[in-house]
Amino acid sequence: MSRPPRLTSSSPPDCSGGVFDWDAALRRLHELDARSEDPTLWDRPAEAQALMRERQQLADRVEAVRSLERDLSDAVEYAEMADAEGDDASLEDARAQLKAIKARAGKAELEALLSGEADGNDAYVEINSGAGGTESCDWANMLLRMYTRWANAHGYSVDLIEETSGDQVGIKSATLQVKGPNAYGWLKTEAGVHRLVRISPYDAAAKRHTSFASAWVYPVVDDTIEIDINPADVRTDTYRASGAGGQHINKTDSAVRLTHIPTGIAVACQAGRSQHQNREEAWKMLRARLYEQELQKREAAAQALEDQKTDIGWGHQIRSYVLQPYQMVKDLRTNVETSDTDGVLDGDLDQFMGAALAQRVGATRDAVEG
Repeated sequence: MSRPPRLTSSSPPDCSGGVFDWDAALRRLHELDARSEDPTLWDRPAEAQALMRERQQLADRVEAVRSLERDLSDAVEYAEMADAEGDDASLEDARAQLKAIKARAGKAELEALLSGEADGNDAYVEINSGAGGTESCDWANMLLRMYTRWANAHGYSVDLIEETSGDQVGIKSATLQVKGPNAYGWLKTEAGVHRLVRISPYDAAAKRHTSFASAWVYPVVDDTIEIDINPADVRTDTYRASGAGGQHINKTDSAVRLTHIPTGIAVACQAGRSQHQNREEAWKMLRARLYEQELQKREAAAQALEDQKTDIGWGHQIRSYVLQPYQMVKDLRTNVETSDTDGVLDGDLDQFMGAALAQRVGATRDAVEG
């Protein structure tokens, strides 16, 4: 009989209460400062690194709030002086400063919502084509480009872990690893089915087509999180990597796919030059997928992930991208919408991510308080 994977984490309990709790943050930072001065801390390197990483992230958040307070006070004082002196030019400059501070405060408010256990981690983004054949393979490739551009615009690095080409165009599947602070916290809001409506460039009759593709997001886990997986529960398959990659990659079974039999979760990697490298990365991905599944269970108000995954097609989408007969991108969870379809497909996703994150945190808080 198989046993479920055991997951434990050395991460501290959430001190935010669902949003950034200033008093709790200061107490936690004081605690971390005291612990960092322990001369024996670095005898336990993994614990020390996790502690220092948490301390730096918390210190950055605290300093961001204090910086806003200082700049706001200076801008208000400047505006009052300009008003008293009747200096219209300086008053306009003060208004511009206040507008910039408001924008920074809005961004900081959203970042304060990234208080989940793994929100600060790097992320895997897995894209799969769905109902629609060639059209969906092309749409999946467009999503791959969209998320790559979003990541690049925010200073994240992106590694392509796996890619399976479509029979004619686009991709059947791909997995990205997005590296940078809070990558998972932002990208987790993108998990679900995405629907595209357009005039098909592959249809000689120029008919309108509807295509589907899914994006599933899970955090990269580090050594502070223990995930015990029974090797007997995992099936390993090897195959030849597809696409460009040189003679070695195309002539050997270097690509690796792991399937966790009890859950049906499967991951694949073909980015490495050897089967050993791909196997090691695939195990990291499997650990991350199982960990993400556990995080989903802990969110009382989150929709059941398996219900979302039942079908990549009608009735399961989180967002619609309509290019014809009109142009509109609409998030079906938050009702946020825009007519700037080109901007969205070029990676301008912040308005959707921010609204979905706020809704998700609010729903979780209501469920806990209820």
